[in-house]
Order: sequence, then C-alpha cells, then structure tokens
Amino acid sequence: MIESIDPEIDAGRFPCKRIAGDTLDVTAAIFTDGHDLLTAVLRHRRAGAENWNETRMQPLGNDRWHARFVVEEIGRYEYGIVAWRDEFGTWRQGLSRKVDAGLEVHSELLEGAAIVAAAAARSTDRDDARTLEKAANRLAAGGDPALRLETALSVALSDTMDRHPDRVAEAHGARVLAVEVERERAGFGAWYEFFPRSCAPQPGRHGTFADARARLRHAAAMGFDVVYLPPIHPIGTTFRKGPNNAPVSAAGDPGSPWAIGAADGGHCAVHTELGSLADFDRFVAEARELGLEVALDVAFQCSPDHPWVREHPDWFRHRPDGSIQYAENPPKKYQDVFPLDFECEDWRGLWQALLDVFRFWIAHGVTIFRVDNPHTKPFAFWEWAIAELRAQHSECIFLAEAFTRPRIVQYLAKAGFSQSYTYFTWRNTKHELQTYLQDLHEPASQETLRPNFFANTPDINPEFLQFGGRAAFQIRLVLAATLTGSYGIYGPPYELCIADRGAGAEDYQDSEKYQLRQWNLQAPGNIIAFVQRINAIRRDQPNPWRGSLRFLPIDCDDLIAYLRTGKTREEVMLVVVNLSPHHAASGWLEIPLEELGLDPDHTFQMHDLLGGATFLWQGPRNYVALDPASSPAHVFRVRRRLRTERDFDYYL
Repeated sequence: MIESIDPEIDAGRFPCKRIAGDTLDVTAAIFTDGHDLLTAVLRHRRAGAENWNETRMQPLGNDRWHARFVVEEIGRYEYGIVAWRDEFGTWRQGLSRKVDAGLEVHSELLEGAAIVAAAAARSTDRDDARTLEKAANRLAAGGDPALRLETALSVALSDTMDRHPDRVAEAHGARVLAVEVERERAGFGAWYEFFPRSCAPQPGRHGTFADARARLRHAAAMGFDVVYLPPIHPIGTTFRKGPNNAPVSAAGDPGSPWAIGAADGGHCAVHTELGSLADFDRFVAEARELGLEVALDVAFQCSPDHPWVREHPDWFRHRPDGSIQYAENPPKKYQDVFPLDFECEDWRGLWQALLDVFRFWIAHGVTIFRVDNPHTKPFAFWEWAIAELRAQHSECIFLAEAFTRPRIVQYLAKAGFSQSYTYFTWRNTKHELQTYLQDLHEPASQETLRPNFFANTPDINPEFLQFGGRAAFQIRLVLAATLTGSYGIYGPPYELCIADRGAGAEDYQDSEKYQLRQWNLQAPGNIIAFVQRINAIRRDQPNPWRGSLRFLPIDCDDLIAYLRTGKTREEVMLVVVNLSPHHAASGWLEIPLEELGLDPDHTFQMHDLLGGATFLWQGPRNYVALDPASSPAHVFRVRRRLRTERDFDYYL
C-alpha cells in the first residue's frame, strides 16, 4: 500500500512548485500485510526523459517514509514511489532473531542460500554475480556454522543484495506526480512599478521610452530586480476618461492605459507617444544591462477603438439592442473598456489570438507578465495558455493580480501562475499579519502559491499610508521585503511618501492612471536611501528570505518579531518591526536559543543591518525599543559566540 504521498496536489491534477536548485522532499505512508520488511524508492526524472533516477527512501516511523531529490533546472520534473517486499532483509531479520534465541538455523541458512542464488542469477554485474554465487554456496554447504552465519549476517552481503533486489512484484504509487521548476525570479525579487508616460523631464509633456531610461537607472540604484510597466499600448479615444476618473476628457488628456487599442494598433503595438517598438527594444536592452528585467501588464480587454472590435465583433458580449457591453463594477462604469467573451462561438480563435499576444512580447525580450484580473477569465484558458507558453519558454513568469476570494487565488496558482498578489496590503496589526502569514504557510498553500507583497499599487493607496506619514512607508516596506521572497512598490509615490487621498477610500489624488504626473525624485522627506538599504540586505543575504518563517513572542502589541531561516542555522535573520508609525514601542523578546545554536551562558551579537548598530545580548529574553521617528525596525543578523580550543572568542 502506497498512500498519502506529500506533496500531491489535488490527487496529482496539478504540479507542486519549486525553484531551480531547490530540494523536493517527498513522504508517503507505505506498508504491507504481514510482517515482511519493505524497500521503497523515490523515482524522479526530467519530464520526457527515458530513464528514471531512483533514491532510496528511509523509514520515519509509523509507516511513513521519506526521500528527497534536487530539481536542478527549470522545466517540469516527474516523481513517483515504488516499493516491494524485501525478501532478503526479512529473511535476515528472522535469522538474527533465531540466532539470538539460541535456536538451530540450518534450514534457514538453506532458505537464504536460495534467495542469494536467485539474486546472483538476476545480477547483470559480473563481479556482484560471482560474489553472490560464492555466498550462496557457503550458506548451502555444510561445515562450520559460525562461518555460514558470518556470511549470512555480513554487511557486505547485505549491501550487495540491496543492489539486486527481486522487484517482480513491486508496487507503484497510483500516479506519476509533477513538480514545476521555475527560475529564481519566480520566487525571489523586488519589483518597481512606474508609468513611462510620466517620465518626461518637462512638465506636461508625454514621456517616452527614451525618457524612461532615467527611471530605469533610478530603479536599479535602489536595488530592484524587476521594473513593471502598466499597459504601453495605444489608448482609445471613445469615452476616454479624464483626470481622477472623470467620465469626460478634455483635449490633451492621455486617458487610461487600460483602455487598450486605437486605430494604430492593439495589444501587439506600442503607444506612438511612447515611441516605436525599436525604442521599446532599446529600453529592454538597457534594463538588462542594468541588471533589471522588464515586466509588462497584460490586460485582456479592449477600448471601443481596438482593431478587434471592428475585425472580430463576435469576440465581445452584446446587449439585446446589439451594442457591445462595456465593463462595469457597480456603481462604477468603464465605458472606455469592452471585456472579451471567452466563451463566444469563435472562442478558439480568440484564445489563440491572446496566446499570440504573449508570444509577441516574448519575442521582444519580455518573459515576466503581470496579468490584470485573471480571475474574471476562465480558469481553463489560463491553464492551457500558460502550459503552451512554458512548453517553449520555460523561463516565463506570470504574476496574478487577483484581489478576490482565497480559493480562487489558490486555484489560479495551481493552474500555473508563478506568483500572486495577496491581501498583505490590508493586513496591519500584529494579529492580522501573523494569522495571514500562517495561512500562507499552510501546506496546501505553500506548495503552489507564491505571494508577492505589493505595498501599494496605482489602484490601492492604503489608509495606513494615507495617515501614517513617512514612518508608515518605512514600516510597510520592511514588512513587505522581509516577510516573503517577492515584493513590490508602485513608485515614485512610494519612495516619495505620497499619501494624497482621492475621491475613493483608496484612490490617489490626480492618479497617474488618468493623467501625466511630474515627480521630483529628490523631494525632501523621501525614503530612497532606506529602500536602497532594504534591497541591499536582501541581495547580500538572499537565503533567509526564501526559507522558513517563524514568529517570536514579544510582549508588546505594537511590536512584531520573526525569524527567517535559510537552509542552515548560520543563515538566520531576526526582524523586529514597530507597527505604529506614531509612537515608540518597547518590549521583551523571546529567542529560541537552542534552535539557533546559541549558548545561554554566553553573550552573542545582534548586528542591525538596517541601522548599523550592534547589540550584545544574553539569554532567551532581551529588550527591544524602536522609535519610528528614527527607525521603525531592526533587521538583525545573529552572530553566534563560539570558543576555540585556545579560548579565543570569535563570531560567526
């Protein structure tokens, strides 16, 4: 019986996820009737490979078994479990018990001789076959019982027999399972979102890709890995929105980039005021030279002026009067946007056209896509489209912008999305943060859902930032950057601490979604240096942010503390954050000394990578005080105090 394989997602319907170089740990319940011993192996291979690799599984107790293997390259791997009765091991165990009981074992030795002789006949290794034949003869022959027992119970014979088991009656797990292996950026990276059209140095002028190169250098200097652009396509003029989402625009208003499509093109074209495709290619190339990747927003919707409206009117839903249905989210109306009908009669043609949009931008050097509202499109489309793209472009990464119910977010992750937006933006108190992070680390989520903690977006100006001042932006940045592997900000409003509230509860006043903005990147009160420091810590110490998370007790509701641990105990970061942007907070923090390899009788250093100070602590309880007016957080590297034989102290 092979049961309860872990990880196994929806009975093998979906793959689990890993990053290239990760280890996949597999456990299962494996047992049989009677008292026979078992042998089990974990089989694994690159999908499509002819042969399997096998790793011996080890018993954990209570019929649970474990093995692991390393997924070395991006792409899909397969794994499964095979088990069989260990005839030789069972015989050897029984023999040992009878010997220990002082019983006569001549008949048992003859049984063993037959088992070993059969293994010799199976062996394709000549040396092993000869070794086994000699052992079988010694077991079967008369003579010195002690010599026969020495042969039967020798480690050398056991090791040789392990290489040639009788697997004729082996049992296989019910199905072959899969793991989708992606590149590092799918699980670890800092994202910076900005509007190229607001990058012109002259007020009121529409920015270009050439202008936006300066913003690339700004993002690179702050230590980001990905620059993410809202839609860069032609913008429709019909029902174009004005500033602050005004239903009527004036001459010169640029409109919303999400109203995609005009006479000069649709999803496979760039807005002429931004430049040409060649200009975009140069933009991507410069980003790459700066160590950045470009991510594009994919929004599958059309303005009334999109070429598809004229060429494929059947791709859209129609009202009873024959007009095309525009987008609505009552009480809001989006007359400048037509949703696509994914279930129209020509759905195959539509789906193929949308797949070709991805392929077009991949050909122009983009392999990271932020997908707008994927939960409003069929799950089946995403599962098909992502699989089709990954078959040829396994380096592609897909971020789901789905602020919706948890099960839907989870299903999109299982269907293929590499990362997901989350509810982090609205989790502010210690209880809210700890509860939400614990949910994200539940096994059902952790195997498929990779969160990307965006601290703000063009659509979301959180109330915490609206009223918390400069310290609020620092607090949320530290949390976003250290609670998970991937995080993002929408800038420059974030690094400039812009908190102007628009008409809606979470709108920005004079939002870039509807108008051009001029940003002074050196405005007083900015936190650019703080952002640089956080990203430098992440780059210099990357492993803890990809590893395990554990919250620690601290006796103050405004303070939250957590450990981030990499693959070894030396890769440890301890983060303490004051969640109040208005008041200083202090409390006693409890540290698991034994788990961290710290001696309670010796002092140890806590080096704050964020502020630069070093604290000397001792014992499991230590005092922490944080004033948001100076710095709202500590990002500690734990330095263990050790002793050498010559009694010299040093720090690791």
